[in-house]
Amino acid sequence: MTSRRQFLQQSLAVAAPLIVSPAVLGADSPGNRINVAFIGTGNQGMGLLKRFLARDLGNVLAVCDVNEGSFGYKEPEHFYGRIPAKKMVDDAMAKKAKGGRSIRCDAVSDFREVLDRDDIDAVVVVVPDHWHRIITVMALEAGKDVYCEKPLTFSVADGRLMIDAVRKNHRILQTGSHERSNPVSQFVCQAARAGKIGRIKRMVTKVGFNNKISPPPGWKPMPVPSKFDYRSWLGPAPDAPYHQDRCLYRFRFHYDYSGGQITNFGAHCNDMAHWGMGLDTGGPTEIECQNASFLPAGSLFNTATQTRFRCLYPNGVELVCESGSEQVQTRFEGTDGWLQTGYDGTSASDPELIAGCPQKPRGIDDPHSSHLANFIDCVKSRAEPRAPVETGHASAVLCHLANAMIRLFPETGPHRIAKWDAANEVFVNDDAANKMLDREQRDPWS
Repeated sequence: MTSRRQFLQQSLAVAAPLIVSPAVLGADSPGNRINVAFIGTGNQGMGLLKRFLARDLGNVLAVCDVNEGSFGYKEPEHFYGRIPAKKMVDDAMAKKAKGGRSIRCDAVSDFREVLDRDDIDAVVVVVPDHWHRIITVMALEAGKDVYCEKPLTFSVADGRLMIDAVRKNHRILQTGSHERSNPVSQFVCQAARAGKIGRIKRMVTKVGFNNKISPPPGWKPMPVPSKFDYRSWLGPAPDAPYHQDRCLYRFRFHYDYSGGQITNFGAHCNDMAHWGMGLDTGGPTEIECQNASFLPAGSLFNTATQTRFRCLYPNGVELVCESGSEQVQTRFEGTDGWLQTGYDGTSASDPELIAGCPQKPRGIDDPHSSHLANFIDCVKSRAEPRAPVETGHASAVLCHLANAMIRLFPETGPHRIAKWDAANEVFVNDDAANKMLDREQRDPWS
């Protein structure tokens, strides 16, 4: 499908004279700027929108969220939603209007209004996980390029549908695995991949503990806020009574919408493990849950609070992912030394291994901003982005396999080793685990 922008560019290529004004071909010229919409303007969405505007990566023509605006996202003082997002865009555009550029930004509640627009080239999808596949596939089929936050998928089955939609429609998809645009992570993973510590034998990754407190058993439903479309927020998920701690930032602690910290932090640290091992699109041959703790039955949150799982890969490398301080995200242990990196910095068995490691950039060059910029660059050039759909799928699959084993842990206990057929994306002779590779979704979204 040819977008309005592509059609105009093709028309100009045919009709333009041999001598073209630099103003037409400049990086900031109207014909070279990408028109974008942000779908989801909560905690992460507002952060990405702020970075997108600060770096002036394109024109934001629309923002979309089922919440008009409210306090209480990740922290009580956070006031987010489509109206605060529109104000952020309008304020940024007002500063640029003095230079002769004025862009209208619309605020809508239904993402389909965004996808129906011919003047929007790309969308940034920052919604709860249970909406990722639906919105992304519909956007791809509408001819939009997509930046979709991690974890890319809500289930193993979602990933194949998303890969097929990207390739069939010849679209660009960037997974929001922003560590791929962090020069520190690039340095460490490339060093491990290049054999700087010899042959990798073992990797250890960390996922944070739950950072919010669940309402206890006996919690009571709450009235739905007047400016929040809760039915649309639920969408394909099972019907459930409203509570403020079910939505906004806290959706990640409910299996009906996410996968806990395994898919939150784990989508980064385990993606880095795959990256450093040189297995961007592969998977393990076996997986076992060694420990899992849950809140008391009847609590509003139901994802595991503490976990430890182990994987074995075809090359003999072992991966252990466990709850702990995510200040150390990923550690590579090889025959000739070790490397590790995280929010606390980077270290190694020999200081020479990290000589020349860059500092983590901040401001408009921070990893989130650079990852968005890479996406926009690829929308223009049609090159593959740093975290393409197959890579995002493989990292999410590992997290989903882990959650299948974690959720079965209360019944089966430790020492249950499941065999995984990565080529066919199925557990071998394990019906209980295979039932968790897909999620039932309510009509009309099924």
